[in-house]
Amino acid sequence: MRRWQQVLVYGVTGVVVLTVATGGYLYYRLNSNIQQAPLFAGEDGDAGQEVPDAFGRTPINVLVIGSDSRSDPENCTIGGACEDSGTNADVNLLLHVSADRSNATVMSIPRDLVTDLPGCKDPKTGKSVFKAQRGMINSTLVGGPGCTVAAVRKLTDLPIDHFVQVDFTGVIKMSDAVGGVPVCVSDNVYDPYSHLKLSKGEHTLQGLAALQFVRTRHGFGDGTDIGRSSAQHLFLGSMIRQLKSAGTLTNPAKLLSLADAATSALTVDPGLDGVTKLVGLGQDISKVPSERITFTTMQVIHDPADDDRRLIGPGATDLFRMIKDDRPLTGGPQPGDAASTAPSTAASAPASGPASPPAAPSTSPAADGPARSTVTVVVRNGTGVTGRAAALADVLRQAGFAKGTAAGQSVTAAHSAVTYPAGKKAAAQQVAAALGLPASAVRAGDGSSVELLIGTDWTTGTSYPAAAGGTAPATSTAPSADPAAALKGADVSTADDTSGCAEVGRQKTVSLPGMGGMTPIQAYDRSKGVPDSAP
Repeated sequence: MRRWQQVLVYGVTGVVVLTVATGGYLYYRLNSNIQQAPLFAGEDGDAGQEVPDAFGRTPINVLVIGSDSRSDPENCTIGGACEDSGTNADVNLLLHVSADRSNATVMSIPRDLVTDLPGCKDPKTGKSVFKAQRGMINSTLVGGPGCTVAAVRKLTDLPIDHFVQVDFTGVIKMSDAVGGVPVCVSDNVYDPYSHLKLSKGEHTLQGLAALQFVRTRHGFGDGTDIGRSSAQHLFLGSMIRQLKSAGTLTNPAKLLSLADAATSALTVDPGLDGVTKLVGLGQDISKVPSERITFTTMQVIHDPADDDRRLIGPGATDLFRMIKDDRPLTGGPQPGDAASTAPSTAASAPASGPASPPAAPSTSPAADGPARSTVTVVVRNGTGVTGRAAALADVLRQAGFAKGTAAGQSVTAAHSAVTYPAGKKAAAQQVAAALGLPASAVRAGDGSSVELLIGTDWTTGTSYPAAAGGTAPATSTAPSADPAAALKGADVSTADDTSGCAEVGRQKTVSLPGMGGMTPIQAYDRSKGVPDSAP
């Protein structure tokens, strides 16, 4: 749902033109559409302050919140589960626009991330609305969007300048206003929970189908927020390209529809509570070229205590610091550096060192082996520690290995190793290098797949420990200016990428009445009577 920030960006940029054409009535109509709430509701501290660059320019950080509220009949009908009166932040998306407006970062924070949450109060009455606790970050929205701002501020140490909150109806209205968003899915998919049902290939989504797509988590990847975030990145990138190519900003009818949909769908902080303020934000963001808008998801790992939850992963604090220091994640010149004549993108920059898995997926074969995205790994837990295989499978997927990488049957083992079938040695060596396993741990195996065996010599952590013969993870007090280093373990794409399809999951993440668990592909094949969401 974070895509709605970009809809807002390009949609409201032309509101001034419309105002001139249609008079003050339209201005007041659009202005009155917008709801507002306090920016910060934490019991301690504040939302932070940006640091100007050498020319006095400041970055912009906007938290985009996708609400699952069913508080009104329309959202209740769309979202279902009307008995659930609670409100959660199902999408938390941090939009960072650089001080010089040359680049932007869109970072997803998974809804099921468990972290230390701050206490929050009603800024008007001073009464407590949310108690300090350790829990899922999406739960903070019950204390209002200012409480979610406080939680993201505590998690990332990033100043939050503004927030934009969008609900179910907002997603539908804006996708309709833009005329639909082209997407691609890798396989047939049916998620009976979000009701998304699409055949393999390309589709143009609008209305309810668009909402189903951005809400789907059981249909993509491993059925968690990581797969959903990746699909949302594809959706938003496509929407940006659609807005730029469809002449929306020069068509008064389209622009009016989009502006009306955008403003009526939003709750914002007082700093964005008027059309002219939103136009200013839109103009700032519209300066950023599509190829310089980086989408990423913060690094997380499985929670060993609960397989349905995530914890902050290795490298996340470096990513936060990179954003805080206003460092571009698409390569090119860094602030204070000499201009580069040949900028490289984060998605193709080589990662160095075996300690942490590089985040940027390889899309073409490397000199010493196949593309990571073609390597599927079976991870077997030989430690006796619950959740170890799932946690490391998650790390490998985030490092760019195939989405089908998953936990296999548990075994008993004293020593960790990577085994391979005939012809797959180079792939196994890539897996070992990504996790810090020594070359001696790579050996021929009896199975048909590359397999990671986790022994009792590696019961904790996501990099093989030096004490067991591996290479210790490098720890740094300051992040590197190299984007690939900051993005290790994070899913990465850019807004100009037209090659990607949302990866449909191949694990048993869904079920149908009387049929038990199955993959989203199987669910599609077994639901002939359910109409597709889009042609």
